[in-house]
Amino acid sequence: MKIIKEFPLVILIAIFLISCRTSTNKEYPINNMEKIIDDKSNLEKKRMEIKFSCGEEGISEYLDDGWNILKEDSQEKICTWKSVPATKDCNMEKDKGCKITKPDKIGEEKIYLLEK
Repeated sequence: MKIIKEFPLVILIAIFLISCRTSTNKEYPINNMEKIIDDKSNLEKKRMEIKFSCGEEGISEYLDDGWNILKEDSQEKICTWKSVPATKDCNMEKDKGCKITKPDKIGEEKIYLLEK
């Protein structure tokens, strides 16, 4: 009869010991995986794309920092806009519906693909 009363206590202790051992075994692979991920990230090359518009220049800062240009592309871009009246009789201050927005200055946007 005494063995039957102690049996649930023995099962509870066994479950506790098994769960503690399992949790410590799970921690080791997680730490090991973090080291592997860090090693792979150091081996991979970093890439980034930057854009300079309307006469801005700043690529020399990146080149001085060790980045290399893989690809360079340029395209036309509108730098500023201006509002003009749609007709001669249009008063843009009173009638907002007669205002037309047109490109004012057109410049060039340069796109660089960089690798380090």
